[in-house]
Amino acid sequence: NNNAAPTSAPAAGAAGSSNMKIAFVEIDSLLTKYNFWNDLSEQMLKKEENIRTTLNEKGKKLEAEAREFERKIQNNGFTSRERAEQEQARLMKQQQELQELQQKLANDLAAENQKNSLELRDSINSFLNEYNKSKGYDFIISNTALANLLYGNPALNITHETAEGLNARYNPSIKK
Repeated sequence: NNNAAPTSAPAAGAAGSSNMKIAFVEIDSLLTKYNFWNDLSEQMLKKEENIRTTLNEKGKKLEAEAREFERKIQNNGFTSRERAEQEQARLMKQQQELQELQQKLANDLAAENQKNSLELRDSINSFLNEYNKSKGYDFIISNTALANLLYGNPALNITHETAEGLNARYNPSIKK
């Protein structure tokens, strides 16, 4: 068993070396500059607004029908008790369907947001892997507001270069 210490110093960038190359990307700043993310965010805001509009319209229609039902009940406007019960059951079914639609739309939106986040992460990682082939960093650290990086030398901040590179690769015409 040979336990002899190595005779040469570690290569640059190797563990224990003081020559490690490290850079960081400010994710919050990057996202404001990344056209792909801005386009996705805008699409998602439009979808959220469309969902709110749809649910509000259906909710208002149901509320109006419920008020009409109450008015008819108070004024004996149904020909029979059975007819009133049928109408009440219909309104309750519509209420349940509206709640189910609301849940389905919320789930669909959450799933799409998750897919978008993964796509964003993959896009950034793919770019940085390619970018780093010529830069040779040992670590590229992400930083967000209130994250672990308390100080970073501004010379090691590659956020601007990353945003420019990502935007150069982004082709909105092939996006959904």
